Amino acid sequence: MAKTNFGYEKRQRELEKKRKAEEKLRRKNELKREPGDASANADADADAGADAPEAQSAETAPQDGA
Repeated sequence: MAKTNFGYEKRQRELEKKRKAEEKLRRKNELKREPGDASANADADADAGADAPEAQSAETAPQDGA
């Protein structure tokens, strides 16, 4: 019987937490920029974010260093 790779599972949980934190920060920044119709933008971004999560992390990386 195969052994469970706990290191891999832990890394996946950490990556998921990081992705969610980046998404939350991105939404928060968008709300600051566009206080008008934020709910429609959040729904559209959530759909777009599910398609390309790698693109999100590449866009948010330069903002973290600034």
